[in-house]
Amino acid sequence: MTTDVPKSTETRYSISNNVSYLYQVYCSYMLVYKNDTKADGFFDPELLKKSLNILVRQYYKPVAGWFQVSGEDIDVVFDSNKFNDPPITTQTLDMDYETVSRHVYDSNIELLVPTAPSGVIKPENPNIPMFLVKATYLESNEAMVLGVTYHHSLMDGTAFWMFMANWSALCKQLHGQSNLTEFDLPYPPTFGFPDIGHLHDPSKTFEHPEYSLVDADQCFKEFQPGAEKIVEKILEISVEQQQALRQQARDFGVSFTELLCAVLWKGTNGLRLELNPEIGSESSLYSCAVNPRARVGVSSSLCASPVINTSCERTVSEIAALDLRDIARLVHEAIDKCSGDYLFSSFDFLHQQRKQELYDERNNQIGKKLMLVYVCRKPVKCTVSSSRTFPIYNTDYGFGAPEYVRPPFLPFDGCMRIWPTPLYDARSSKAPLQIYVSLPENVDLSQSPLLAQFKCCAN
Repeated sequence: MTTDVPKSTETRYSISNNVSYLYQVYCSYMLVYKNDTKADGFFDPELLKKSLNILVRQYYKPVAGWFQVSGEDIDVVFDSNKFNDPPITTQTLDMDYETVSRHVYDSNIELLVPTAPSGVIKPENPNIPMFLVKATYLESNEAMVLGVTYHHSLMDGTAFWMFMANWSALCKQLHGQSNLTEFDLPYPPTFGFPDIGHLHDPSKTFEHPEYSLVDADQCFKEFQPGAEKIVEKILEISVEQQQALRQQARDFGVSFTELLCAVLWKGTNGLRLELNPEIGSESSLYSCAVNPRARVGVSSSLCASPVINTSCERTVSEIAALDLRDIARLVHEAIDKCSGDYLFSSFDFLHQQRKQELYDERNNQIGKKLMLVYVCRKPVKCTVSSSRTFPIYNTDYGFGAPEYVRPPFLPFDGCMRIWPTPLYDARSSKAPLQIYVSLPENVDLSQSPLLAQFKCCAN
């Protein structure tokens, strides 16, 4: 007698071969959609829910899964018979468009973004949602704010905004024809990060100053903001200024983004030195996130969180003395060193440290914890992430593109986010570009000869 074994409906998607465990946090955004005609049926919540459920069940199944930890391995587990559909909540507020827009500009995430649980991936915390949504409607029917939160271990910024563009495209198609079962998505939804062992060159060794080892019992203290209040300031770079910077970047032999990073680093370094002349011999740190997809030959649409970091460090006085060309070359070299063998070394370094941390935890030992160096205290930090090429404003759910998309406020000293405006095209620079800068409130950007040229927008 034979007994048929039921076919397993469970699938595992490993995230152990990227650096996901470093990004056990949620990232949140707010998208503002204006209803100029006050039309009925604006962003029907049932349509939002239906389109999101179809997207994750049909194309992004790991988003409907959950994390599972087994020893050193982290998997995303999903079951075709037991979907963990992303939760969507709604609220209706008695306020007008201008008022709700002010809440968005002020980054009022408590009001407009879904509350996420702890994002720490561990065996005793299995129910971590990958993606959460909060749709805020107005009594006046003037607008809707879409607040979204995603777990950084599953997707990086590139993957997330392609996910959002795919969701909006699917919703738009359903809006016109509700019985559709096949959809035309602008980006192919592909999960997984390939093994990069073939990139290993045993003849080369690298240091990784972009990461810092701190005592485990002091780890959380490194995240404290310190005595200075960190506020956000927004710089706007006009079309003409972008064109001038692109020409200057070509003259320097660097990219536009690398030159922009150099301007930010030198400009803020000079302001901090002027405020505190005694820090001249101390550290001035530049760091940035690097998307390694192209460097390891995988699709830019690959849905994963493989971002690594790179950094460069000099003294505050050295950065003050160097001209802009030399600083741009330092930034270029920091990014350019991220070759295939460097990527393997970085991943291997992170994984080996992860093993040691797990060993210390199992044996109740107080060891070292690995942290990104930009959250550790330094006299001067310039930590840049660029979102200018993401399809942020290609998110039309059938009711037009968003009026404004709010990036998260990053309360770390020196964090700077390069962000597109609604009509921005990374290839043509036909619209202004913005930079969200987190610095102590006593740092006046208008006092920098390099930064004063840019318009400082009211937040």
